[in-house]
Amino acid sequence: MFENKYIQQRIEKVNKLKELGYNPYRNDSERNTTVAKYINANEDVHNLENQRAENRHYIVAGRIKFYRNMGKASFLKIEDESGLLQIYVARDNLPEGFYNEIKKLIEVGDIIEVKGYPFVTQKGELSLHVDNLKVLTKSISPLPEKYHGIQDKELRYRQRYLDLIMNSDVRKTFHTRSKVISLTRRFFEDKGFLEVETPMMHPIAGGANAKPFVTHHNALDVDRFLRIAPELYLKRLIVGGFEAVFEINRNFRNEGMDATHNPEFTSIEFYWAYKTYKDLINITKEYFEYLFEHLNLPTILPYGDLEIDFRNFSEIGLVESLTKIGNVPSDIVNDKEKILAFLKEEKKEANEKLNLGQLQGELFDEYVEEKLIDPTFITEYPVEISPLARRSDENPEVTERFELFIGGREIANAFSELNDPIDQLKRFEGQMDAKDSGDDEAHEMDEDFVNALSYGMAPTAGQGIGIDRLVMMLTNEHSIRDVLLFPAMKPMAKELDLHTDKE
Repeated sequence: MFENKYIQQRIEKVNKLKELGYNPYRNDSERNTTVAKYINANEDVHNLENQRAENRHYIVAGRIKFYRNMGKASFLKIEDESGLLQIYVARDNLPEGFYNEIKKLIEVGDIIEVKGYPFVTQKGELSLHVDNLKVLTKSISPLPEKYHGIQDKELRYRQRYLDLIMNSDVRKTFHTRSKVISLTRRFFEDKGFLEVETPMMHPIAGGANAKPFVTHHNALDVDRFLRIAPELYLKRLIVGGFEAVFEINRNFRNEGMDATHNPEFTSIEFYWAYKTYKDLINITKEYFEYLFEHLNLPTILPYGDLEIDFRNFSEIGLVESLTKIGNVPSDIVNDKEKILAFLKEEKKEANEKLNLGQLQGELFDEYVEEKLIDPTFITEYPVEISPLARRSDENPEVTERFELFIGGREIANAFSELNDPIDQLKRFEGQMDAKDSGDDEAHEMDEDFVNALSYGMAPTAGQGIGIDRLVMMLTNEHSIRDVLLFPAMKPMAKELDLHTDKE
């Protein structure tokens, strides 16, 4: 595995360190501050007469990112999670003979610990004057050359650890992601919601229209589905008497991968008794205001060539959006045969097995979605594509549902929940008919959920927000892989060979 000649040279240095009595993989770090804290605590050194503070002592540790050996002294830059710090190492400030022994055995990539005092160089850079140094971890694989970094995106995703070493901006993206999740949890807890956990393995693939992953439970000798959504379990909790619950966790969908889809993704789903989808629109606006305030983000964010104005939330019905935003002829949007003819004229796929509501959804996907740049709530979804949503009292052909679109992408899905067990049973039966007609993403029948509804579920509103896509918007990233630490990747040849050998 380590045949590369440059790695072999580094392994020789590992052995040399051991011969000299230095453990190249120590576990006795005495670090007492981070780079950022060190810099913040010593900004005043610039104002001191001799620009040094020999009475202050710090122990800092980090990875060597730059190393210039000038003979009797060296300048290095070390990096920890908080930042980059220049250090100055001189032969005469270290124990006799140590500098000459160590200077040829350390290099970029190694993790070291240094002790010293703050001073300012002639170029005005706050640095650390070292009087003690020890190697904590010897790196045997050389880092990519700093100027070019890692050009291969596939390599960045496959070896995320290397990507994080080389790219501080990548680490910032994932700090933002972590903050978004933390703030989301805090927001809903402050609103009185209870965080819960529901099963990851389901006997029925339910809660959304999607293809599931299938696994096998050996002890029970039954197949189980990795969950595509936690919805039906969370609503069971509302039946049981909880009135506001949420779950932040992974969902799994056995579908294609592209810039906005990964087989496993993170979402928050929350359910709120005695509320409607209109209440969810209001809390969603509050949620975004909360995030922007606590992340210190401007309300107008760049997203590629776009600018998204997060002050400009709007609402429009799905069918109305087809004509007003998608420029679809108004005389066809409520007629199945005319929609099919229109799609054929436009040389688009026209599946005659789809019903009117499904075809309206196809028109929306094709002609409207990518035009929704500022935050837009699309409401009044057809019943046929909303098997779990409550019908509108004013128009039973549509549901009390919205999807939130930002930057041309769906970010959230929400509705007033269907709590009529008879209607729910008929919807499930309709989904089964759709599955028989070739819709392999149609919802499965879940008799236990219908049974739960038969005991009575309070009027409830529920919503799911895709955390990955949300982070993409907030960090100006355009591939979901850039906001997932370890995205799904096609196996490399050697991984396929290994799998074949096991079989």
